[in-house]
Amino acid sequence: MNPMAYFLISIFLLTASHAGMLDFLTLKQAKEAYEKGDYNRSAKLYEEVAKEGSQEALLDAADARYKAGDYKGALARYQRVDKPSLAFEKWHNMGNCYAHLGKIDKGIAAYKKALKIKEDKDTRFNLELLEKLKRQQQRKQNRQKKNDQKKSGQKGRKQNQNQNQNRQQSSNEQQSRQGDQKKQQQQKKNQASKQGDEKKNRNLKEKRQKKGQNGEAKKEGAQKKPKEQKANAKASRQALKQGKEQKNVPISDMELKKWNRELNRRGINTLLLPLQTKESEKRSPDETKPW
Repeated sequence: MNPMAYFLISIFLLTASHAGMLDFLTLKQAKEAYEKGDYNRSAKLYEEVAKEGSQEALLDAADARYKAGDYKGALARYQRVDKPSLAFEKWHNMGNCYAHLGKIDKGIAAYKKALKIKEDKDTRFNLELLEKLKRQQQRKQNRQKKNDQKKSGQKGRKQNQNQNQNRQQSSNEQQSRQGDQKKQQQQKKNQASKQGDEKKNRNLKEKRQKKGQNGEAKKEGAQKKPKEQKANAKASRQALKQGKEQKNVPISDMELKKWNRELNRRGINTLLLPLQTKESEKRSPDETKPW
């Protein structure tokens, strides 16, 4: 054998044995940390070994994460395990992670896959427990749905009732407004009628007053007419009297001479009393003599 080849093989064997020794020590430390409850340190140590391709170390790292309460981290690591001999443990533990995360349907599906690989009482118990929990949730959801529907119905009835009340109130308000409008219109109509009656009464009163004034004027005229007639008659009598007095007024000497000439011209010789004149009144009675 070539000395150089022998040297390289020796180096490889030494390195492999050294790596194996290191992995063994790391796995031992990871197990001790797990047993002490230091799950985070244990998970990190297992993950260092898993980097070398160990599926068992990856499964143990996921278990440590699960114990630490990191269910999402554990689930992510379980999903990376693809070794057939580890399938049962993978699906059983994945069911546990789903159950803690509240994903009941996925948990049930994971447990069923584990039971298809092999029957296990713990896996069966967990499956039945999740199925029971699912039924309880369904009943709770149904009750909640019924309550919601009932509340919705009550709310709808209340809304309808409120709407009816609002419509009734609106109708009452509208009727009230219409009543007020009719009342106002009736008041205006009554007021207009009253004003019309007052105007009619005023006109009638004015007509009566005017008629009364005309009647009084006629009465006064009728009363005044006899008075005027009396006054006129009196004036006529006074005028007649004055005329008579005027007739008895003595004529002048010139008028007397005129009368005498007229008498002489006619040739009528009658005894006449001499007409008195203003000048003869001044004479004494002895101065008069017949013709």
